[in-house]
Amino acid sequence: MQILSFFNFLISVIFVVCYSYQLFYIPLTLFFRKRKDRKVKEARGEITVHDFAFLICARNEETVIGDLIDSIKDQTYPAEHIHIFLLADNCTDGTASVAAQKGAVVYTRTDARHVGKGYALSALIEHLNEDFPEGFDGYFVFDADNVLASDYVEKMNESFCDGSEIVTSYRNCKNFSSSWISATSGLWFLRETRYLNNARFILGTSSSISGTGYLFSRSVFEEYGRVWPFHLLTEDLEFSVDWILKGRKVDLCTDAVFYDEQTVKFSQSFRQRLRWSRGYIQVLRKYFKGLLKGIFHFNFSCFDFFMNIAPAYALSLVSIVTNTVFSVIGLIRGEDPMIAVLSIGQLLLNSYLLTFAVGLITVISEWKMIKAKNHKKILAAFAFPVFMFSFIPIAVAALFMKVKWKPIEHRESVEKIKKDGGDTGF
Repeated sequence: MQILSFFNFLISVIFVVCYSYQLFYIPLTLFFRKRKDRKVKEARGEITVHDFAFLICARNEETVIGDLIDSIKDQTYPAEHIHIFLLADNCTDGTASVAAQKGAVVYTRTDARHVGKGYALSALIEHLNEDFPEGFDGYFVFDADNVLASDYVEKMNESFCDGSEIVTSYRNCKNFSSSWISATSGLWFLRETRYLNNARFILGTSSSISGTGYLFSRSVFEEYGRVWPFHLLTEDLEFSVDWILKGRKVDLCTDAVFYDEQTVKFSQSFRQRLRWSRGYIQVLRKYFKGLLKGIFHFNFSCFDFFMNIAPAYALSLVSIVTNTVFSVIGLIRGEDPMIAVLSIGQLLLNSYLLTFAVGLITVISEWKMIKAKNHKKILAAFAFPVFMFSFIPIAVAALFMKVKWKPIEHRESVEKIKKDGGDTGF
């Protein structure tokens, strides 16, 4: 059993070696910030108005799609420069009619074979190429359950005017109070925005697109041949990795805030994260050589993305298998099982304390941004390690299960959240 204690110590050391740089991200983000002088830029005429297209793919989202379109139309940005396009993807409800009534240009698609957001975006872009061949200055990508802060486009346009080709934004949670799953999932994305993407932006490396709430320029669109070529289960990560392998980067605008609905039930979260985990594996298979080559050419973004895709899953799987095998062997040999219990317990305790610290720091720094009662914010920090631990069985299942894209039901409309007592703030 002593060898098991040494092995768990070794796993802990490897984790520290792989991810200690992300601990450096925390003080970097807390004490350094890139500042923009909007007034100077306006005086110099460096902030101009651009024509933006909003690309939304929705499947049976009649409950929430109206909130998103309303928030887009209520922007402080000039309305005549905002164009909303929605693809009703294999819908069996009133999503298309609700979106049309709200003023969106609506297309429909029925394709049971090619399922997923990547394929839906491809279909939507094909329609735009045909009906709007002149194109737009930039393209926003949003999910139907999102809601935008009123100055979102204005803030994103500032980054766009700085020359950013792809910009992601601040992903907040609109239903933080709904359950411990929605709270911890929301905390996950807040941490990603503040302590991963923001640190990367400060350092001048590439941020990562995270599902929704991003903008890419006409030049990016044309560079990819005016098509959407990303169809893996995590098309957002695929887009990000492909872009950094071109030697480019994704920028971040923390001043542009949008709200995302998180899953409420563990079963929904499990299914969603199973898809993400399988998507990570797909991306790793497709871009492994490119990322490895980039690492050896001292491309920090390649190293950063590789660390976020590969080691945690591999180490977790190895740790589970090894602890199980050595524990069984030890019991067969009649060795003291408490050595294994204490070793595994120490590993779990250290992991809990570390992830709790990360969650707590995120709660404190984003306190004003989190739309929930104070006690629920604190409880989320304590539950955050449990949410993170649950990634381990999900990652293991993703290695063996056949995973397909399935829609996540969204029912948390703004009015419903307000009725249930949620502090939306938007």
